[in-house]
Amino acid sequence: MNDVYLLAGAGLLAGAMNAIAGGGSFVTLPALITAGVPALNANASSTVALVPSALASAYAYRKDFQDFEGVRFRDMALLSVAGGASGALLLEATPQSVFTILVPFLLLFGTLAFAFGRQAGAFLRERIKITPRMMLVSQFILGIYGGYFGGAVGIMMLAAWSLLTSASIAAMQPARNLLNAAMNATATLLFIAGGLVFWRQTFILFGGAIVGGYFGAYYARRIDPWLARIVISCLNAGMTAFMFWRTFGH
Repeated sequence: MNDVYLLAGAGLLAGAMNAIAGGGSFVTLPALITAGVPALNANASSTVALVPSALASAYAYRKDFQDFEGVRFRDMALLSVAGGASGALLLEATPQSVFTILVPFLLLFGTLAFAFGRQAGAFLRERIKITPRMMLVSQFILGIYGGYFGGAVGIMMLAAWSLLTSASIAAMQPARNLLNAAMNATATLLFIAGGLVFWRQTFILFGGAIVGGYFGAYYARRIDPWLARIVISCLNAGMTAFMFWRTFGH
């Protein structure tokens, strides 16, 4: 029962985090590993569990959706799907022992990207201007990362898009949710086909994430985004430190 409460709470929190600013996998992955799921399977199960919340968030944002300047959204979606599939296949080819060691470092990379990705995007925007074709290439690469691990991929997308468009972060949020859902849904199909998913634990996360994702999207418009990012960044850092201790501390 302790694992049930742990996973249900993690799913609820992760769904809300993804709807507000991203970073839900920083909660679900450590929760699954703590519940006894091997690291590679935990990563796959976490992805599967969070797809419904991403879809719920995209649905909640459906009336706010806007296209990009100079880039067809259809092309962005197709590249997100192709990248997500590539990342999922790469994960399936990774040995379990190797991925267990990689997890803390992937979390650290994601934590830094989440905390400073937007500032990096603003810094680069003042110095370079990328073309629509470069935008599509970067989306494919982000799709690979999203399918393989995905931590903070939403923030990375916002940072990349800020180099091409002058749209506000709020205006880009619906696209972030939809493309994140596209790459993760694609990876999910491959993880299921590959038999990587621990279904009991996944379904517990599943329910909590749907509820958290929908209500997180509803309340996201009322929450100070700066404060939300600070809180989530601190939580991500704590989870990353915990996974370093769990992997190398004993």
